[in-house]
Amino acid sequence: MSFELSSDYRQWLQQLKSQFQHTQQNAVRAVNTEMFKFYWQLGEQIVEQQQNYAWGDGFLKQLSHDLMMEFPEMKGFSKRNLEYIRRWYLFWSKDMSIAQQVVAQLGQIPWGHHTTILDKCKDIEIAKFYLQSSLQYGWSRAVLTHQIESQLWQRQGSSIDNFVNTLPTVQSDLAKQTLKDPYIFDFLSLSPEHNERQLEQGLIENITQFLLELGTGFAYVGKQVPLQVGQRDFYLDLLFYHTKLHCYVVIELKVVEFEPEHIGKLNFYIKAVDEQIKTEYDQPTIGLLLCKSKDHLVAQYALSDVNKPIGVSAYELGKMLPSVEQFPRYLVRYGVQASLVELLFYRILESVHWALHAQSESDLKAAHHFEWQDLQPK
Repeated sequence: MSFELSSDYRQWLQQLKSQFQHTQQNAVRAVNTEMFKFYWQLGEQIVEQQQNYAWGDGFLKQLSHDLMMEFPEMKGFSKRNLEYIRRWYLFWSKDMSIAQQVVAQLGQIPWGHHTTILDKCKDIEIAKFYLQSSLQYGWSRAVLTHQIESQLWQRQGSSIDNFVNTLPTVQSDLAKQTLKDPYIFDFLSLSPEHNERQLEQGLIENITQFLLELGTGFAYVGKQVPLQVGQRDFYLDLLFYHTKLHCYVVIELKVVEFEPEHIGKLNFYIKAVDEQIKTEYDQPTIGLLLCKSKDHLVAQYALSDVNKPIGVSAYELGKMLPSVEQFPRYLVRYGVQASLVELLFYRILESVHWALHAQSESDLKAAHHFEWQDLQPK
């Protein structure tokens, strides 16, 4: 057998490829780290020069011109980027103990992430959270922007739960940080009268965005998962497995305000999963009740004597377009005058929107049916 066909050779070749890729990644990180160290020094020197000599914005314009003339292949010396470097240094140098930690992590995420954090975060602790999360989870710039705009910092760990009383300390802390309140499903366009099946179907059809909102570690197992208890059949709305918590997560959907009896049903489902699906290698199953709204005190009372780990969170959908009846008043609110043609155009767009999201034949007919008087401002 020739060495090209040898399994040993192919295995060794694959190892070489992996080693080289790893070396490339280390080299890129090393270059980035050195560049960020230079940015830090540059930002510090720009601030010092402007303070010592009272140089204004014209100084940065001239500096940009001179540096770009000397290093034409470098894209980081534009006036705009020099302003970012200056702001970046001033922002992180407010607290040198934090700054030292930041500098040590600089080269591990792209510069674009830093400018995004700088533009959208005013508090240094919040900025540090997004910096470390980007590093830990490998967020792209688009994902980072989404997480900041959806206020992940404020939502993470905010659900109402009984984890302290039902899980070991380490597991409880991690589970607490895993859940959010509220969950933002801005990728869904459902009518205000949506039911639980429509919500469930929408989440599964947008499983990538749903998993992103749930957070790192969630793996989708199934929907309407069947369980038989006694002579009766039951179905879990959604079942996930969390790879960091090493446990199943049962998600129960409620399109109404939280009621105490919801806990009893979810507690029953968790018990059934622990008995029928969970293995000896898995941690205790966790339940997450997602409801349209909740009274915090009512939820706390409902969870107080429950012996299964459960979290309760609200969810929010994407903003719906105003209905055709609301549209004229919507325009007036913002000082816009709408012609009859513009209203007709909007009504056609609305019909197309509902046709695309119709859940039944009756919904589809309703999407295409409208009366001329619908277009008249009220």
